[in-house]
Amino acid sequence: MDANEILDYCLTKKAVTESFPFDNETLVLKVDTKMFLLMGLERQPLSINVKTDPEWSAELREQYPQITGAYHMNKTHWNSVYLDGLKRDLILKLIDHSYDLVFKSLTKKVQHTINNS
Repeated sequence: MDANEILDYCLTKKAVTESFPFDNETLVLKVDTKMFLLMGLERQPLSINVKTDPEWSAELREQYPQITGAYHMNKTHWNSVYLDGLKRDLILKLIDHSYDLVFKSLTKKVQHTINNS
């Protein structure tokens, strides 16, 4: 997958916005006001940072050398995913999982508003 495919996929989800709050190269995708994916557009190989359940994070890191604790982030909850060599289905599953975790952390009122928009 390339950066455009990832961005297009993420933007199909409800209440997703994109911004560059840190620099001109790091794209941040949020659901409402909370980050669920970061992508360094100029970095090669392409990688994304996604939020992951801590238990699944440990399994992923053992199984895939392309998945590591995210640099400058809470490594218990965030993974860097280097896309080279990973199947598209796994990448999409990681994106979906990150979005869902962050969505569930929003208040019930915000969730309701998003679901009914």
